[in-house]
Amino acid sequence: MSKTWRPATQLVHGGTTRSQHGETSEAIFLTQGFVYESSEAAEARFKGETDGFIYARYGSPTNDMFEKRMCMLEGAEDARATASGMAAVSSAILCQVKAGDHIVAARALFGSCRWVVETLAPKYGVECTLVDGRDLKNWEEAVRPNTKVFFLESPTNPTLEVIDIAGVAKLANQIGAKVVVDNVFATPLFQKPLELGAHIVVYSATKHIDGQGRCLGGVVLADKAWIDENLHDYFRHTGPAMSPFNAWTLLKGIETLPLRVRQQTENARRIADFLAEQPQVARVIYPGRKDHPQADIIAKQMSGGSTLVAFELKGGKEAAFALQNALEIVRISNNLGDSKSLITHPATTTHKNLTDEARTELGISAGTVRFSAGIEDSDDLVEDFAKALEAVRA
Repeated sequence: MSKTWRPATQLVHGGTTRSQHGETSEAIFLTQGFVYESSEAAEARFKGETDGFIYARYGSPTNDMFEKRMCMLEGAEDARATASGMAAVSSAILCQVKAGDHIVAARALFGSCRWVVETLAPKYGVECTLVDGRDLKNWEEAVRPNTKVFFLESPTNPTLEVIDIAGVAKLANQIGAKVVVDNVFATPLFQKPLELGAHIVVYSATKHIDGQGRCLGGVVLADKAWIDENLHDYFRHTGPAMSPFNAWTLLKGIETLPLRVRQQTENARRIADFLAEQPQVARVIYPGRKDHPQADIIAKQMSGGSTLVAFELKGGKEAAFALQNALEIVRISNNLGDSKSLITHPATTTHKNLTDEARTELGISAGTVRFSAGIEDSDDLVEDFAKALEAVRA
């Protein structure tokens, strides 16, 4: 496969392996195991002396195609496909720490991501410090002699804060720590964490990569040495493997990723600009707008805006619910990155398990709403929001 291919071409042809039948579409290999020509061949395969698949929990031809295609897009040497985005996050973090180690994480995280570092890891003797990731001084001040991992989302869920990935990576390299970046909101098209110095990138492939609400999936990407030394055995023995059928579904979804993200981003920008002019709206946060608090960092590390918009209604929860209930095209759902436009109220859904104080720290108020733009006609979306806002008192 050509390394000079541009993303749109990589996402159609990258990593494709055809069987003896020469199929056009990638094949689905629905098998748990594989057979060998002889006992000696089986022994050699298990010793690693010959290449090939052993067991579907370790990998399959369909999963391998998905991993290779993601590597091409991300610029990574190796990858492991996982059963969900949270399987990718937990595997990427836990495979490289032990009791007595320390994690520094940005406090602005998806609820389950925060649970992994704040609640799960300490159960096994791994300490965690949460910081306001927007200020590099906070990362530096949180470092301890046993700090091994930095973890962050950028842009964050749901308030779309942006963190200086290159700055965090520089600090990590100084102390010998690894940076794990959840790049879901930016997509691999608009932000390249590995190029910015991050060591590991994770995705919930359930979101933009599938993009059509069909299946769960995740992926961890890094250099081959890190995966061989840290993730390889953890992955094999704990079993977070992706289903081959889901891998095939994601291969189909990823072919249209640039087309979908382009339209979604344009729709998100249009809605963000529209909402910013409405009297019922207290504030709008969108990485494509000049008034974003970290606009200077966005200009350095992102090549596009986002498919997500966060905004705050003046009337709190009552206003947020009234708006969501009045929308016709935009559907209420906690998913994102879908071809269909979706909306959710983080305080009562994705971030409901956080304390009131934690939500306040993150800028999640009772009136905060997260909108995930789909690929519908932007005029229809604007009209849908305009009608729904009539149900919200100014």
